[in-house]
Amino acid sequence: MRSLVAYLAFRAGMGMLGALPAAVANALGVVGGLVAYPFARGRRAMAMRHARRVGGPGIDAARAARRMFASYGRYWAEVLWVRPRRARQVRRRIEVEGLEHVREAQRCGQGIILALPHVGNWEVAGLIAGEIGLELVAVAEDLPNRRIRDWFVRLRNQMHIDVVLAGGGTRVMRTLEETLRRGGAVALLSDRDLKGRGIRVRFFGEDTTLPPGPALLARRTGAPIVPVASYFRPRVGHHIVVEPPLPLPPEGERNEWTARVTQQVADALERLVRRAPDQWHLFQPNWPSDRET
Repeated sequence: MRSLVAYLAFRAGMGMLGALPAAVANALGVVGGLVAYPFARGRRAMAMRHARRVGGPGIDAARAARRMFASYGRYWAEVLWVRPRRARQVRRRIEVEGLEHVREAQRCGQGIILALPHVGNWEVAGLIAGEIGLELVAVAEDLPNRRIRDWFVRLRNQMHIDVVLAGGGTRVMRTLEETLRRGGAVALLSDRDLKGRGIRVRFFGEDTTLPPGPALLARRTGAPIVPVASYFRPRVGHHIVVEPPLPLPPEGERNEWTARVTQQVADALERLVRRAPDQWHLFQPNWPSDRET
């Protein structure tokens, strides 16, 4: 019953926000995030910890966390507002920096591993992929609410993103490898290790673990790893930043090679997050000290 109520609440929000202009819907999302801030004690505490990691001990962590919540509210407003018929409108408001790195991989017939942080609204990048004829596959969390999960999958399909649900073991990795060998792109949100069993790295000055997916796929397929982030522009629109491919080390012992490449991914994600730390939607424990707290 709860899953149905949650799904109906999503559909109701979709109907209400969908009737509004984009700027108004986004503004309401920001307000919603700010309203949620004082009530989400655990997430607020994690947001403040992460803000201090990015901005240093002298930062006003409470103010930074409020801005993260406001940004996250805007993300949800955009998710509920978007419709297939609005794809062109959304695309007109997207600026892309560094698209030549993707086009070069396409020209060479290579697949592309896109490593992203939880910043802004990365899903709009699917519109760029669709425009340049790039197959884009993303791994998504398999949510316990089947109705909301299926709705998310349909939403991403509308944005030219094919979805593979996590938890499929070797099937998931095989699907991603096949996509890369066809010359497609695989998008991996890489700044959060849900199970804490990933590769040890130094991330924002503290040891933690990050998922090994980008490094493993690069080693198995030879595809380049391209760091990417999609940032909100004021009021409406997005600015996508595509960095050059990471300079992968020569082939070596697998575990050592994977660790070195995952550290490179961590360094790239740091750079991308620092460009707009208030848009970093990371409210879960992500370092061992977070879990201990």
